[in-house]
Amino acid sequence: MAMQLPSEDEGGEMSEINVTPLVDVMLVLLVVFIVTAPLLTQVVKVKLPKTEQTEPTPDKHVAILAVTASGEAMLDDKQVPLPKLESELKALQERDPDISVQLQADRAAVFESVAKVMASAQRSGVSKLSFVTVEQ
Repeated sequence: MAMQLPSEDEGGEMSEINVTPLVDVMLVLLVVFIVTAPLLTQVVKVKLPKTEQTEPTPDKHVAILAVTASGEAMLDDKQVPLPKLESELKALQERDPDISVQLQADRAAVFESVAKVMASAQRSGVSKLSFVTVEQ
């Protein structure tokens, strides 16, 4: 491309915009954002304060679902085989639609058995599932 210079006959101002400075500024800003973006995603480590343990509010609509160290499922202190767990939870849900299920898993339980119990609870339609842990 050849650059056209205004001749003396034409006089007046050039009607084309020079975008080169604009592109230079945009490239510099792009580089600045690329360099600073990873710095903004760092995690800040904070030591949280410890509080006293509080008792949960009593709820009349609670079922306790436990997974033992051997991987067996217990529903309200009654052993339930894993294939029948889903139907038991569905029946429980039909009797009381507002029921909340508290899942207690033994520390030595294999995660696979805990995951199977959680999947059964989800397939049965349980919408309120909470995990119970022990404060150490």
